[in-house]
Amino acid sequence: MRFMVMIKASPDTEMGIEPEEGLLLAMGKYNKDLVKAGVMLDGAGLMPTSKGARVQVRDGVPLVTDGPFTEIKEVIAGFWIWNCGSLAEAIEWVAKCPIAHGQDRFEIRQLFELEDFATQGEGYDQHKKVEAELAMREMGA
Repeated sequence: MRFMVMIKASPDTEMGIEPEEGLLLAMGKYNKDLVKAGVMLDGAGLMPTSKGARVQVRDGVPLVTDGPFTEIKEVIAGFWIWNCGSLAEAIEWVAKCPIAHGQDRFEIRQLFELEDFATQGEGYDQHKKVEAELAMREMGA
């Protein structure tokens, strides 16, 4: 099962304060352990919301709100995509994460797999083709 693990933002991350060297080293080791265990598929830190935008589309027209966003409790500062056997396993890995910058809040959400949808047909086939194209791109083809 794939899970998205979202690291919630803090005032420090929203101010763009870079992590100290010790945290970078600890996170590097943590990420290496995730990769070695076959858990981590992807992940990245996100720039502060001051460098982003929120977009709502109405009738094909984007309504844009430029950052920063004042309500940071709903903002994420980074994410991972993990492959875990269960939600409980993902929680166990989160519990091992180095904590800093007030980032002690995480959200874990299971990703839908195409096979989770009961419907088959043209839409399903189209998504399977996109998955295949992405897999080919990852292989460097």
